[in-house]
Amino acid sequence: MICKIVSDSSCDLRMSEFDGGGILFETVPLRLQVGEREFIDNDALLVPQLLGAMAQEKSAASTACPSPAAFAKAFEDAGRVVCFTISANLSGTYNAAVLGRDMVLEEHPEKEICVIDSKATAGAMILLVRRAKQLLEAGGDFEDICGQLRLYQAALRTCFTLENFDNLIKNGRMRPLVGTLLRSLGIHVIADATPQGTIHVAGKARGELKTYQTITALMRESKDCTGAEVILCHCENLPGALKLKEQILKDLPVKSVEIFSCRGLTSFYAMEKGLIIGY
Repeated sequence: MICKIVSDSSCDLRMSEFDGGGILFETVPLRLQVGEREFIDNDALLVPQLLGAMAQEKSAASTACPSPAAFAKAFEDAGRVVCFTISANLSGTYNAAVLGRDMVLEEHPEKEICVIDSKATAGAMILLVRRAKQLLEAGGDFEDICGQLRLYQAALRTCFTLENFDNLIKNGRMRPLVGTLLRSLGIHVIADATPQGTIHVAGKARGELKTYQTITALMRESKDCTGAEVILCHCENLPGALKLKEQILKDLPVKSVEIFSCRGLTSFYAMEKGLIIGY
């Protein structure tokens, strides 16, 4: 039986980076609208080009989730499918994937398709994809596999830090004066994802070192990080990611820290120099 893992493009694992063995992997792209230009968030998207267009555009940019038909097309070539989506509290993508699943099952009721709300994005979704690969390779009852993945999802955490607030200002979520003040003072906003998949601002820190120390403190408070696998995604900020990785390894008893670059959707929200941590 063909097994497949599907995610939307808020997962920062590119299809070209997936070594699945006998397991297929596909990302269903979101679309990013910047003025008159539309960017498709696939492996070919150049993030610096997207960020440049956003910087030049005075009006607010927007995103559009994939259609149910796009998910249905991704599901139909496998007998067993596990799909992960960005938090349903941030996007309509989860609902689109569920409708896509129902479309396929109506025609092929023998297929097994599970759609899971990651209640996160970026690195947490990479961890879910990897766990799904392990479980699908091991085989066994499909409902049990899905149950294990839901338990694993509930144990994952996400936090992030921003230092570019242009997108928030253009979308009316931050006053221009506040954004200018934060940037001029070198203040970073630090936030995390709630268990419900919404965003909670956990605090602010001034300066790079203090920001990274605040992040590791937040990680320590949120769960026992002993043996945790950490995925650190950066938006055009590899130097910052390397410094944060060093701080995490110094402060926390984690198993590993891997660095990935943000795709289009996560770059759209994190903006340049943003860092997103899944663990």
